[in-house]
Amino acid sequence: MKVDGEYTFDAPQDLVWQALRDPDVLGSVMPGGEGIAEIGENEYEGELKIKVGPVQGKFKGNIKLLDIVEPESYRMEVDGKGAPGFVKATGNLKLTGQGEQTHMVYDGDAQVGGRIASVGQRLMDTSAKAIIRQTLEALNEYLKVQTAAQAAARAANAPEEEVAAAVAQAPVPEYVPPSQTQLAANVARDVASELIPAKYRPLLIAAAIIIVILILWAIF
Repeated sequence: MKVDGEYTFDAPQDLVWQALRDPDVLGSVMPGGEGIAEIGENEYEGELKIKVGPVQGKFKGNIKLLDIVEPESYRMEVDGKGAPGFVKATGNLKLTGQGEQTHMVYDGDAQVGGRIASVGQRLMDTSAKAIIRQTLEALNEYLKVQTAAQAAARAANAPEEEVAAAVAQAPVPEYVPPSQTQLAANVARDVASELIPAKYRPLLIAAAIIIVILILWAIF
């Protein structure tokens, strides 16, 4: 399975880089994230609760960052396994500053096996896109707060060390990850937008969402 895309954050490059290297931040903005911890230099361990179609469960994974060019890019290797199956992945991330914004380009390649692979390539692809999109949007909301704190400190002509302290102490917006039902609805909507002609989408999207919710009720 291959993924790639780009996103523009409403924050300067230094803040985006810091957030992408902070396990506490990443754990709070990722749907299904249940904690990410740094276990060594540029090495992390975490758990992710997922649901793709009728397959659900937790992945426990190891993440290594390699070829780091601060604050521009890195390569990562991910090795995860759990009740739903296993995943081995590699990815690349590159940041480019654009004034008070930062443009990110990413790509990745994953090998997936076990029960999760039985749901089909299209559903896995759209589920991955939904998780990535929601993670990046939540991270952007977090970064807006950090950017505002940085701007306020600089407007007061504070020394750089006080600016850094103000950013660190800025209130983190409360982020509630989408429920499994919300995520399932987004996946159904994404699948419909790719496969179904526009004039038939409203009714069929509603039907797809109802079917997914019924599956969730049956499982729980």
